[in-house]
Amino acid sequence: MMECSILLQEAEDYIRACYAELGKAEPEIHNRLADIRKEIDLTGTYAHTFEELEHGAKMAWRNSNRCIGRLFWDSMVVHDQRHLEHPDDICAALLDHIGKATNSGKVIPTLSVFKPAGPVSKGVRIWNHQLVRYAGYETESGIVGDPASVPFTDICRDMGWRGEGTHFDVLPLIIQSEGREPVLLPIPDHLVLEVPLTHPDYPAFGHLGLRWYAVPIISDMDMVIGGIRYAAAPFNGWYMATEIGARNFADVNRYNVLPQVAELMGLSTASETSLWRDRALVEMNIAVLHSYKQAGVSMVDHHTAAAQFQLFEQKEAKCGRPLTGNWNWLIPPVSPATTHIFHHSYDNTVVYPNFFKREESTSLPGGS
Repeated sequence: MMECSILLQEAEDYIRACYAELGKAEPEIHNRLADIRKEIDLTGTYAHTFEELEHGAKMAWRNSNRCIGRLFWDSMVVHDQRHLEHPDDICAALLDHIGKATNSGKVIPTLSVFKPAGPVSKGVRIWNHQLVRYAGYETESGIVGDPASVPFTDICRDMGWRGEGTHFDVLPLIIQSEGREPVLLPIPDHLVLEVPLTHPDYPAFGHLGLRWYAVPIISDMDMVIGGIRYAAAPFNGWYMATEIGARNFADVNRYNVLPQVAELMGLSTASETSLWRDRALVEMNIAVLHSYKQAGVSMVDHHTAAAQFQLFEQKEAKCGRPLTGNWNWLIPPVSPATTHIFHHSYDNTVVYPNFFKREESTSLPGGS
């Protein structure tokens, strides 16, 4: 009974906020809340209308404290896939998401939402961190591929998947529906747009054989709207260059290619005072920006992203909405002090609807 009362309160808070933004009058809000109350009394949960789901997903992006790209929150395309239960159908919807979001390189912010868990349903879960991600293999001579993917790659291999053993093998999807055994399903090669990395001033950079995929589709976060937790709600925007150039390829616990970049640049790595890491890092990011532009794939640099976030701040102020943000995540990993974000402080209060890392979700209101 207590859980139902909490759910009802969260539903009311959301419906009032959502309907106010959508310009709906009080009688419509009152009638909708009456319907939700009856539904919770009968079933222990309630279902969002598509309009509520769509706007809630957009609000969740707008409220994401870690995201610098929130200016475009209202442009997100939402696909309602709550009716799907069979893994093959869910996989088809995910592949459709990849194709439509990629859009031949002109990336479209997209979210696909699947059935949530409830009193009589286990819902849908996607085991992948991102729908597209490279494998990582532990070998006697070290890790081949992405070290961050080694645990998930091992799970895939235990389920019978065999990659080619390269640095850039695209992992399969693992889908679980209604508490059944998880199912492993491959992603067709033609759906994954990849960008080979070259540098405008260092021809030898192309010899490193680096590449990355076009669209980051996060699939291991719970979306919470009005007390309903959607454990399968993969979403994407487009990449900021530093996510690839300053993290995926630069972090020592990821691909760690800065020493190779420094070598082809002719930099000495004997002393840190030469700032070879910094110089290699900048050129790594130049290569990423150059390559994605050459390939016609959407991407933003960190200075433009910071300027867009400043515009987002201004728009939120005009709408009378308090701005929340996580400073540690909003500052870019390259030259953060050159952006206005570095010199500001932000209120890191969590506002609903929102997205949450799965390991955090049990401590959140309305958690299962």
